[in-house]
Amino acid sequence: MIKYLLLILMLATPVLAVQPDEILDDPVMEARARVISKVLRCLVCRNENIDDSNAELARDLRLLVRERLVAGDTDQEVEDFIVDRYGEYVLLMPVFKLSNALLWFAGPIMLFVGGWIAVVFIRRKSASGEDNETLSLEEQAKLDTLMAD
Repeated sequence: MIKYLLLILMLATPVLAVQPDEILDDPVMEARARVISKVLRCLVCRNENIDDSNAELARDLRLLVRERLVAGDTDQEVEDFIVDRYGEYVLLMPVFKLSNALLWFAGPIMLFVGGWIAVVFIRRKSASGEDNETLSLEEQAKLDTLMAD
């Protein structure tokens, strides 16, 4: 039983999409490529980095990263090259700029506004003193008529 459990656990481990033919001979360069690949978004899978994606485009991007490193580019130059080619969307963590500030702050602002509206609504409801559990005489008469039928 334990053997089968261990086998299942071994098979359940995440598998990286980097193929053996993509790996650079220089371990330092390969480590740099992996670091860069972790911050680049797979344009097919959306919220997965290119290092973990099996998509063909992710493979092309991994190879492009390695080509640029072999050509002598710094890590930042490789990132800049890919961003220039594919747009800022390719970054898993986009750079904060004034032009995208609304996107950065929209979530917290919406959470704050929603919380504020909820608090105001609850306070007004409790301050009005309305008792929603009792029916007016007219409503009770209508209910009695419907129940009698």
